[in-house]
Amino acid sequence: MDDRRKAAIRRLRARRGFRQHLVLYAAVNGFLVLSWAIADGTPPTFWAWQVVWGILLALHGWRVYGQRPITEAEIQREMEKDGVTESSGAVTSPR
Repeated sequence: MDDRRKAAIRRLRARRGFRQHLVLYAAVNGFLVLSWAIADGTPPTFWAWQVVWGILLALHGWRVYGQRPITEAEIQREMEKDGVTESSGAVTSPR
């Protein structure tokens, strides 16, 4: 299996995992909101764990959909900052 295929499969699995996470979050919190509404008819009070879970869900979404892969050009620029040339791999200027 070539690297591009492996990377594509990894991305597809990450997207599927995020969608599962999103559905679980919506189902659990939807159930809680509904049960609180039925129980006493007042708007639900969201607990800290719901906020934390929501933040983690947002970070998960960013990791899956927002971050772009590291490009070869970015790697080369970073290596040039350290004084490494692509052709020889040698350090051209000490840091």
